[in-house]
Amino acid sequence: MKKLIPVLVAIVLIIIVAAAGFGTKIISKYSYSKEYADLIEYFGIEGEDDVPVILQDEMIEEHAKIWDNICYFDLAAIHQYFNDRFYEDKAEGLLLYTLPDRIIRTEIGTTVYKSGNDESDDIGYVIARYEGDTLYVAVDFVKQYTNFSYELFTEPYHMQVYTEWNERQIADISKDTQVRYQGGIKSDILTEVSEGDSVIVLDEMEKWSKVKTQDAYIGYVENKRLTDHRIEEPAPVTDYEMPEYTSISKDYKINLAWHAIYSTAGNDTLTEVLAGTRGVNVISPTWFVLTGDAGEFTSFASREYVSRAHDMGIEVWALISNITDTETLDMYELLSKTTTRTAIIDNLINAAETYGLDGLNIDFEDIGVDTGEAFIEFIRELSIPCREKGIVLSVDNYVPMGYNDYYRRDEQGLVADYVIIMGYDEHHGNSAEAGSVASINFVENGIANTIAEVPAQKVINAIPFYTRIWETNGTTVSSQVVGMEMADEYVANHSIEIRWDEETCQNYGEYQSGNSLYQVWLEDDESIRVKLNVMDNYKIAGVAEWRLGLEKPSVWTAIEEYINK
Repeated sequence: MKKLIPVLVAIVLIIIVAAAGFGTKIISKYSYSKEYADLIEYFGIEGEDDVPVILQDEMIEEHAKIWDNICYFDLAAIHQYFNDRFYEDKAEGLLLYTLPDRIIRTEIGTTVYKSGNDESDDIGYVIARYEGDTLYVAVDFVKQYTNFSYELFTEPYHMQVYTEWNERQIADISKDTQVRYQGGIKSDILTEVSEGDSVIVLDEMEKWSKVKTQDAYIGYVENKRLTDHRIEEPAPVTDYEMPEYTSISKDYKINLAWHAIYSTAGNDTLTEVLAGTRGVNVISPTWFVLTGDAGEFTSFASREYVSRAHDMGIEVWALISNITDTETLDMYELLSKTTTRTAIIDNLINAAETYGLDGLNIDFEDIGVDTGEAFIEFIRELSIPCREKGIVLSVDNYVPMGYNDYYRRDEQGLVADYVIIMGYDEHHGNSAEAGSVASINFVENGIANTIAEVPAQKVINAIPFYTRIWETNGTTVSSQVVGMEMADEYVANHSIEIRWDEETCQNYGEYQSGNSLYQVWLEDDESIRVKLNVMDNYKIAGVAEWRLGLEKPSVWTAIEEYINK
């Protein structure tokens, strides 16, 4: 028996050790982790001035910065998430913000800003500053002109931002617990929450819910710790008032005809080009052409011309173009600088008042994507004196194609009075294949895509009074532009058989001569009438025509019928 005692003791000890080990494993498996997450890593903080941003209920890639206890967003983030009307003039070191009646302006790196012609105000902190090549703007300054709210948290720095205030699901914490990085008791702890605290429930699963705490930690809490689920609608920001952009809107359809004038002598043709027209209520002479990077432009304007048009009951919206045969303009250089934009605007408004113009028509073509932001800033700034002085502002645009979205038709539709679609050049002088100048699908898509961004009552669709005669010889494609009557003569002289093409809704003809195929898609009474019917269906503001002198008198019957509907 004495010999068995040590054996029994050893067995008992083994059992105790085994039980302890098993118990430890059981406890380890079912006990809650007490490890805390590395918050620097969780937020992705890079440096002591870095401030992660939670926008709505998601942590975004872009971070704010904090310098001298002031928070800053970089301009790209401001444009993407908050307000794309802030404009950086890199050349002149300015930050601008254009309102309906004035321009807010600050020199980058200063605490002072100027509102229109008022005296300068010192805001007490640096409004905008560069870090390397990146421009940062103080959040509080952005908030003066933008509808959002934010709250800054410390230890570590992070920021909650709201731009929308939609209803959300709320729950209360029923017992002190932890918010964990992931759903599971072994996941690291992000932060503690106490009984009675409220959290926003972002996603509810079987045992855990994804929540956001009051201090903007996004993690997971056990469902058994959540009680009193309810829907709440947060109070939106009320300390910001949206600016009102007023517009001139005629109570009749616009019928604008462009009058090509390339010298002062061209003004004498007004009566001649209008002689066979019907229903024209706006004429747009091509009077102004940009000529240099300082904002100067040539002018063929005539007060007598305006008086004669007014006597006929026709308004004059003079056109300014950037298309010149004598010089290649650097439109980025011209429009990106505040000094030159201001020079163009001042000169245009002076001309409008000097000659008694009713409106201005902006025809800046072949603008590069890098100039898009400067272009729309020019339109915003020009709209201010136009709005103040009752001058109609209209802007010519290509048919929307995605790649030209940087013309910002949506913003034009807000600040300008009329947005004109140049509903032609579907196939143009540089096209690789022959085709219609303005097929019906091209025209309708242009209208539909424009009114998706611009109120229909501000949209004017321009139709072509010209046709292209195409020659295809092997891989070589060329064309010449002719007016309607010359196109008819060409068809007759070459005995071309014409047939109606349902796809383009145009009369089409072709003939072969040697190795060349000649084709023509005619713009005529029938094709114009179909286009006008589509325009009427979309209830847009009217029609424009490029250009007087290329049309047949008979097309005016259809145009007048459209105008009078």
